[in-house]
Amino acid sequence: MKRPEFFGLLAFLLLPLPLAAQTSPDAAASGFLSVYGGFHPSDGIPDSAGRARLAPYLSPGLNKALADAAAAQARFSAKIKDSPPLIEGDLFSSLFEGATQSRLQVCAVSGAEARCPVAFTHASAAGRATNWTDTLLLVNTPQGWRVDDIAYGGGFQFGNTGRLSDTLKTVTGEAP
Repeated sequence: MKRPEFFGLLAFLLLPLPLAAQTSPDAAASGFLSVYGGFHPSDGIPDSAGRARLAPYLSPGLNKALADAAAAQARFSAKIKDSPPLIEGDLFSSLFEGATQSRLQVCAVSGAEARCPVAFTHASAAGRATNWTDTLLLVNTPQGWRVDDIAYGGGFQFGNTGRLSDTLKTVTGEAP
C-alpha cells in the first residue's frame, strides 16, 4: 500500500514549469519566451487559450489588460460584423510579422523590477533576416517574477512602438 506522503511528494515534483518561472527574472522571461514561441506567429490579441498559456508568466495587471483588450475586441466584432481585428500582427514584439527566434540577454534587476532585453530575429521565407531588440519589463509579485510590460525597441515603420501596455490601453479606449 502506498503512503499518502509519497503521492504528495510526487505531485509536488510533477508540478508544471510555471512555478520554476517565478524564481528569477531570467526564468520568468525564458518561460514567457518559450510560450510566445509556441504560438508564433501571434496575430493580435491572444484568445482565451493563448492567454491561459501566458498567464503564469504575466503580472496580474498585464493579464487583466489582455483580458480587457480581448473583451473590447469581442464587443467591437459583435457591433461591426466582418471587421478586421483591432490589432493585427504580433502584439508581443516590435515587428508586425513577429520573431522566429529569440535570445534572452542579461536581465538588470533594480529592487522589485527587472529589465530583460531580448534579441529577436525574424527569418523570412526568402531567407532575409531582420534583427532587433525589445525589452521585457518584469515585476516581482507575491507569486514571483512576472512580465509586466514590453518596451518595443525595433523602430519599424509599421511595427509596434512604445510599450505593450500603451497599445492595450488604446484598444480598450477606442473600442465601442
